[in-house]
Amino acid sequence: MQKLMSELTRLYLPEGGLSPETLAQRRLGQSSLAIDLADDTSHTRAIVIAFRKTSGAEEAQHWTRLCTLANALQAELGFPAPAVSISGANGYYLWMSLDTPTPVVQVQTFLEMIRKAYTPDMDVLPDAASAPVELPPCLDPHSGKWAAFIDPGLGASFVDESGLEMPPPLAGQAALLERVERISAKQFQHALDVLDQAHGAPVTVSVSVPPREPAPSADGLLLRDATLEDIVRFLHSKNIEPTFRHLIS
Repeated sequence: MQKLMSELTRLYLPEGGLSPETLAQRRLGQSSLAIDLADDTSHTRAIVIAFRKTSGAEEAQHWTRLCTLANALQAELGFPAPAVSISGANGYYLWMSLDTPTPVVQVQTFLEMIRKAYTPDMDVLPDAASAPVELPPCLDPHSGKWAAFIDPGLGASFVDESGLEMPPPLAGQAALLERVERISAKQFQHALDVLDQAHGAPVTVSVSVPPREPAPSADGLLLRDATLEDIVRFLHSKNIEPTFRHLIS
């Protein structure tokens, strides 16, 4: 549990944001309160975007949107690969970590910019940068399922139904976060500059910037259209024996 606590603190939590006792309660399903990732000075190191499954939309639309944005953040803005989590109730979350605590108002501006550039059909709430979030791992008291960080290559497996039937292993959660890199202040400012320049042009699904060479490898990009067989082959190619399974009733 200490390793997971260390990774959550390294990437997302403000100082004193989550005690080991609270994490232990969440691990046991005894607490599921949303966590505030902004500090007392209205600064944050976490950028979290929800992709919820909506009634009447295409079955995999929420996953497709996440992949579109995650891949654009890497390929066009030069960000490191984000973390991905599944909700215990409905959909996915995309997690980015800032190296430097950043004013919430600036993060809110960034969220509005990337919505306009890459997912114009999505809404951004006025408090999206500061609202408390569902921090995995935790149990959703209504669905009875667990929110968890996942390998992005497994994301398509949860299109129909989100959440895990059992609590995820803490060591596995820590291992997924261990490879997540933080966004430097220079990278973040560069992204703001690129997006700001694009605001004067008609909105498209991509920002007009020179192509980056070489393109990001498949390791960083998300497997939007992966089948179960594709996922197994992907894991085998990395010498990983897939044992982490979503239970289908």
